[in-house]
Amino acid sequence: MKKSINILVVGCGNMGASHATAYHRDPGFTIVGLVSTGESKKILNARFDHQYPLFDSYHDALDLTRPDAVCISTYPDTHESYAMAALEKGCHVFIEKPLADTVAGSERVMQAAIKANKKLVIGYILRHHPSWAKFVDLSHTLGKPLVMRMNLNQQSHGYMWSVHKNLMKSLSPIVDCGVHYIDVMCQMTRSNPIQVSAIGARMTNEIPSSNYNYGQLQIKFEDGSVGWYEAGWGPMMSETAFFVKDVIGPKGCVSIVAKNAGSKGKSDDVGSHTKTESLRYHHADLNEKDEFIKPDDWIDMHDEPDHQELCNREQSYFLKAIHEDLDLSDHMQDAVNSLRVAFACDESVRTGEVVKL
Repeated sequence: MKKSINILVVGCGNMGASHATAYHRDPGFTIVGLVSTGESKKILNARFDHQYPLFDSYHDALDLTRPDAVCISTYPDTHESYAMAALEKGCHVFIEKPLADTVAGSERVMQAAIKANKKLVIGYILRHHPSWAKFVDLSHTLGKPLVMRMNLNQQSHGYMWSVHKNLMKSLSPIVDCGVHYIDVMCQMTRSNPIQVSAIGARMTNEIPSSNYNYGQLQIKFEDGSVGWYEAGWGPMMSETAFFVKDVIGPKGCVSIVAKNAGSKGKSDDVGSHTKTESLRYHHADLNEKDEFIKPDDWIDMHDEPDHQELCNREQSYFLKAIHEDLDLSDHMQDAVNSLRVAFACDESVRTGEVVKL
């Protein structure tokens, strides 16, 4: 029988709570502590039928619990230092995206994991979603070049607006959220990004003057493909067309049609951000009269995991990586690369210049 992995959970907000719930349900893990600076760890602990040790200090918890692995779901400006501390203690690490709040920091964490011979899994949740995997697979049937159009605008308020304001103390939306969709674009094209351009706007005085809460980026790939992504956070954001996900090629296009998840009032619902519900596959073939030959195919996604189930699957993968000694070289490098592109987009916003990669 395989040994249960003792895991310390640091960060007990949205994602931390979901990951802790996955560990609580999975007999392959044993939670040895919940860490947060505020009350979130107590609120989370009250949801479980077993009460776990609570800590205010991450470093104290690391020393006292001596875990096999650490789950880091704190704000991005702590990711590098927390991951490095865990790896120095000989722990495997699951860390929410982005891997760090700088490209250099992400490379340091990756190299530390390699040197320590420990598993480092980054929370690219869409990679564990069967519908998004199908979306990527179908993109490979469309020919080249590809045109990719994606956005995720969030009309956040209340608790989520507080979360977003805290995130924007260190990162912009197109970096924090953009890494997911840049990663998807790279999977679709299987090509190298060669240049980016981006624009941004600061629409609130509640965030640092150096940051912006709306951004739009464009990426050009080596194979001629192009991608566009838009992200905005805040109570002023429109719910109109907040959910656009499609990929176009010479042979047609594939679009995510989330009829319910993309409806009014869903833009600040974390569960709606990963839903697909249906894929619409349009064929571009024409007859001699330039009329379409084939009707669109509708692919209803029956294995549609909710947000918690996706987190469960992420942690099952983390457990498998540890027990089966999976080679995570590509996984780690992809996380570093997508972050590099996202920060190049951020540079473009700030300088007003096209950035060559």
